[in-house]
Amino acid sequence: MLSRKLMWRWDIVAVLSVVFFFAGQAVRASEEPVSRILVTGEGKVDIAPDMAVLTLTVMREAATAQEAVTANSAAMAEVLDAMASLDIDQRDLQTTDFSIQSKYAAIPQGGAEVGSSVVGYTVRNTLRVRVRDIRRVGDVLDTSITLGVNEGGNILFTNEDPAAAITQARIQAVEDAMARGRTLAQAAGVAVGRVLEISEQNYSPRPVSMARTMVAMEGVGSVPVAAGETSYKVVVSISLAIEQ
Repeated sequence: MLSRKLMWRWDIVAVLSVVFFFAGQAVRASEEPVSRILVTGEGKVDIAPDMAVLTLTVMREAATAQEAVTANSAAMAEVLDAMASLDIDQRDLQTTDFSIQSKYAAIPQGGAEVGSSVVGYTVRNTLRVRVRDIRRVGDVLDTSITLGVNEGGNILFTNEDPAAAITQARIQAVEDAMARGRTLAQAAGVAVGRVLEISEQNYSPRPVSMARTMVAMEGVGSVPVAAGETSYKVVVSISLAIEQ
């Protein structure tokens, strides 16, 4: 009876030893570095924009901060009223920056500068405007300049919903990366295995600067604007296993 119990225990020990052996082998195999190919791919889709985002700044200078703020606020109030007359919705108007800066002048003494003093103040108020009818961009710029916008003028042509274009660019990027991986593997005399890792980067449209200052544009009439096409680009990085 005792010998049977001992034999049964030894059988269990033997089975567990085999299980632990293969489990350890699997762990060591998973820890071994996998030979891989690292590639990148690009995809780009160009579509016509359906919206423009303008950055407009009112800048005013005066001897005191209060005078500068008052003059700036009056000009910006006229701009905001004009946006409503151009059918720009309130949700498409956003103040993105407001600043008050001191202006300094050097204090001369005996042919040298001994310091500086405040001689005035500069106030800037920046408004971001979304124009959902691109045909109105020139009118919005012209009206803004006429009413006192004298800095900014950056234009970002974009799309309200670019998801479909980005998805298409993403697919192109993956296909490009996989094609490059297969080419590299063929040249090296190996085969491409499974995808080990994949990551992506999106590149959104960038604003186009019309001019640093638009003072000289006053009275020129409606500003001509060409929307062109908006590019959406995706870059992916893929790690592919190598099958020997």
